[in-house]
Amino acid sequence: MAIFDAVRALYTSGLRCGLGPAAPPVSGKVRLAIISEGINTWPLYVAQGRGLFEREGLDVEVTLTGSSARQLEELTGGGFDIGFQQSDHVVRAVEGGADLFIFMALAHAPGLTLVAAPQVKSFADLKGKDIAVDGPRSGYALLLRRLLRDRGLGDDDCRFKEFGGSQERFDALQAGRATASLLNPPFDNNLIAQGFGSLGTINQFFPDYPGPIAAARRSWAAQHGPQLRAFIRAINAAHAWLREPGNREEAVRLLLSRLAVDAGSAGHAFDAIARREPPAITGDGVRRVIDVVWDAEEYAGPRAAPEKYLDLAFASQAAQRR
Repeated sequence: MAIFDAVRALYTSGLRCGLGPAAPPVSGKVRLAIISEGINTWPLYVAQGRGLFEREGLDVEVTLTGSSARQLEELTGGGFDIGFQQSDHVVRAVEGGADLFIFMALAHAPGLTLVAAPQVKSFADLKGKDIAVDGPRSGYALLLRRLLRDRGLGDDDCRFKEFGGSQERFDALQAGRATASLLNPPFDNNLIAQGFGSLGTINQFFPDYPGPIAAARRSWAAQHGPQLRAFIRAINAAHAWLREPGNREEAVRLLLSRLAVDAGSAGHAFDAIARREPPAITGDGVRRVIDVVWDAEEYAGPRAAPEKYLDLAFASQAAQRR
């Protein structure tokens, strides 16, 4: 919490009026990749809309990949500098030889809803059906497999079909090309309003699983430390701004300009963010992810320590203004 408190104290008063102390200039372009849009990318919208990246001297180019597999491949290969991912993507990539590490939490674990077609009333009704996933080995797909097993469905009882990000999975359910999927707001609520049902949320089933994170290549970070720290400061400042009740109206307008969500839902989401502590990623959280990946991939060797995938040194340095 010390890191966040330091950032908040530095930015809050100035951001309310659009002014405030700017950091010493950092010059550089950062290529950021996101898989899909949603409430979890609200801090990014704030950083863009309120010029927080520019205040830090950054030119952030954002690419929407629509696919975790494509994003991870290009991030690992140098096509992107920073990627918003799930922790399991990084763990699996590092075990495959990638030079990636988690450097900060992006958001709390989203309240992903297992949305199902209207005729599905229970987990048993999913037997023999197609379930839309981002990728068949992605973290939430692995959690979903574990959940289905716990509800009596084996790995061969349902077909996991890869469609891509939230928008693509939403479209698949709406078109009847899949029967169920884990979806984040506002996609879940939009389908439920159309008569689809909910079998529960990831937060209910796995309350301690970490949310989205930001990752980069260690080699890139070593050569672009000022840019990475500036990026972290901008995102942290966005989180601080989102936790100020007085920013509610502007924050809702900003979200409505980016997502197809109603004002009431956006307001409730803001209130939930303002009440919570900022997101954090810890060694214990990463250890839970390691367990999921090891079980799914059946790796032969011992489970690695979280530090193999997690390094918060840049976040700590960012709170100290370089």
